[in-house]
Amino acid sequence: MPTFSASDGTRLAYRTEGAGDPVVCLPGGPMDSRYLGDLGGLSAHRRLILPDPRGTGLSAIPADTSSYRCDRLVDDVEALREHLGLTRMDLLGHSGGANLAVRYAARHPDRIGRLLLITPGTAAVGITITGEMRREGARLRGDEPWFPSAFAALQAITEGTGSDWEAIAPFFWGRWDAAARKHHAASRPDNADAVAGFGADGAYDPPATRAGLAALRVPVLLLAGEFDLNSPPESTAEFADLFPDASLVVQSGAGHYPWVDDPDRFVEATASFLC
Repeated sequence: MPTFSASDGTRLAYRTEGAGDPVVCLPGGPMDSRYLGDLGGLSAHRRLILPDPRGTGLSAIPADTSSYRCDRLVDDVEALREHLGLTRMDLLGHSGGANLAVRYAARHPDRIGRLLLITPGTAAVGITITGEMRREGARLRGDEPWFPSAFAALQAITEGTGSDWEAIAPFFWGRWDAAARKHHAASRPDNADAVAGFGADGAYDPPATRAGLAALRVPVLLLAGEFDLNSPPESTAEFADLFPDASLVVQSGAGHYPWVDDPDRFVEATASFLC
């Protein structure tokens, strides 16, 4: 994998998929980019640049672990842009990676071409997702055979009395089939320090980020999964209202990983936006 140097000297790795004009794709987690694959075949339309955040995948563990914080990772995204020689870049963020993407966009609005936020986390802009919102979305899956035990675990988690995250995994895919189980097994962060540090105190400044996004004069696409409990369509719609020029797509039958649930529909939405 190619590498580049962050501003503090940490060596960071990234991989590429496809050909054509680049799209920088920021994974959630924070974890390495393998779980993104080629985003369901989006690489047939654009060259995907998929970095491993510091401390994950093939990127080095930094000497200063406080640099795992989301606001500080903005400098890594800027270093990657400079390394690629791009004046402006199209930027995609999935899940927690969307928090990083909007922090970058608010700080460097002149460096963004198009912005895509896929089942986005909302901490960076201060949108709260309540336990009842998550439970309401979960009830849409009430006819699934795994629902009773998964919903009981979800209710305990949202009420603060449980922590069986594995039990609620089926809610994150539109179909809890063999493909979803395989993807789940490959989609787990392996650096607890990076996970804890990403949202540490000071990582987010919602008023400043909202102000920056309100002034962002580029096209933005927000894509939600109909069944996504992590980033429900309601919160994603509220997120979309923060931008002057945003489109919202709710992919039916999809969860938190819409390119796994229905690759063709996901690629149709994202590729047409990027054209």
